Amino acid sequence: MLSAKSVFQEILANDESFALFCSIAASGESQGGWENARIAALVPDSERELAPKITRHGADEDKHGRIFNALMKKRGLEPVPVPPETDYTMLLEKNGIGLAHEQLGRDERLTVQDVVTYLSHSRVTEQRASEQMQLLRKHFADDPDIGRAVRQISDDEDNHLAYCHEELLRFAYAGHGRAIQRTLRACALAEIRIYRDVSLAVMAHMGRILGWSRAKSAVLAAGIHAMYAYERMGGWRRMVSLKMPERRDALGGPASAAPEFA
Repeated sequence: MLSAKSVFQEILANDESFALFCSIAASGESQGGWENARIAALVPDSERELAPKITRHGADEDKHGRIFNALMKKRGLEPVPVPPETDYTMLLEKNGIGLAHEQLGRDERLTVQDVVTYLSHSRVTEQRASEQMQLLRKHFADDPDIGRAVRQISDDEDNHLAYCHEELLRFAYAGHGRAIQRTLRACALAEIRIYRDVSLAVMAHMGRILGWSRAKSAVLAAGIHAMYAYERMGGWRRMVSLKMPERRDALGGPASAAPEFA
């Protein structure tokens, strides 16, 4: 039976597809680490108290990149080039979502609106990351090879999402509510389209590596298109709602250490 679990099992069981999966994930996490580090360095003076949390966010992303690289090393694999059409983080940036790398590369202070844009972008992308990791956790939390990594990253992504909710609500109460909702909506509608395109590209690469039949590839592509249709019709709204999280001050301490892999 074709299911999310069976597809992931195929990808994880093959060295070439596993290396591509981990390389794509590690690249995205490393980019996120750099972005957060730059944002933490450039936050306006009025938001300096937020800088340690942004730094923690970036440190977590860097840690996730190291985890994915460690998973490859454990199997004697090297990272492989990431096809541009599968680079979710860069495609978001190229489509004007979040803060541009050109802006972050300059030593100029950000504005409060820039911080709101960053948090809104993170609210949307961390929703996606949290859901993806919950899916992996559901099926592979006890896996002897990747279980610890999945649990660690899943916990971190949940913390990141909680942090985005809490901080955006703080800015909303301070009078930025309309700007937040406008930015969240634009980010969400762009993200679901880019996620669809990236998912189709990743599945196409995996299909070639694993020798999937045309019928199997067509079924998986249809599932991706169906998910996009659901999100375009209203599923995107889950990415823009805000509520005070149960995990308060989720990024209020130092990043946890990455698990070691023999």
